[in-house]
Amino acid sequence: MRHDSRLIEAEQKHGVEVVFQIESVYRRYKRLAIFDMDSTLIQQEVIDEVARTLGLSAKVSAITERAMNGELDFEASLRERCGLLKGVKSSVWEDIKPAISLTPGAQNLVKALKRLGFKTAVLSGGFTPLASWLADLLGLDYAFANHLVVSDDGKSLTGELTGEIVHAERKKQHVLEIAEKEGIILEQVLVVGDGANDLPMMSIAGLGMAFNAKPKVQLAAPARLNRKNLRDVLYLLGLSQKEQEELIY
Repeated sequence: MRHDSRLIEAEQKHGVEVVFQIESVYRRYKRLAIFDMDSTLIQQEVIDEVARTLGLSAKVSAITERAMNGELDFEASLRERCGLLKGVKSSVWEDIKPAISLTPGAQNLVKALKRLGFKTAVLSGGFTPLASWLADLLGLDYAFANHLVVSDDGKSLTGELTGEIVHAERKKQHVLEIAEKEGIILEQVLVVGDGANDLPMMSIAGLGMAFNAKPKVQLAAPARLNRKNLRDVLYLLGLSQKEQEELIY
């Protein structure tokens, strides 16, 4: 459901958050968790981190912010930002890994979900080298992201993209394909993201969650959570503090 601005004002006034879910057996028994990467599983926007190494941080970050808030076409803005990376060393992904930090609670959330038998995936409008690395780090079952072209000598990026673009509709399609492959109905799917390009995949999930999202995204998302710790998603699956600790520790 869309969120009425009056509800948000009431929540802010009283220091609470309200999440509406349809009551059914599937509310309590999810089986597939899909995550965005940038500003969701990790605290950074990867392309902004790359731009920072080039001294282009302000220019690229401004484009990213507008795209994530739904003010720009995602694919067009992605291609524009990638064009600025022409000539960057192809080793840049290794160079920026030390600057990448997991969102607090991300590792524990995934650990708990996997112990419950969930299949897990990251669908990113970012880039394959980091999405694959993150999937390996967290033990995720699937990872899909964008591919940047590397020069013929393998030393630098061309600033071009190749293959499918993981934009909003492609993320949605990936959710449908993974769910079908795993034999999981959509009512048993959890989707967590923060940007406008995450809204279509949120809309088809049993629980679509905007995590610390942009204002426009919070208003349009089926549900939202503004917390510092991603592990708090477990409360929305009906797991008590004690149950969470049993799964994690």
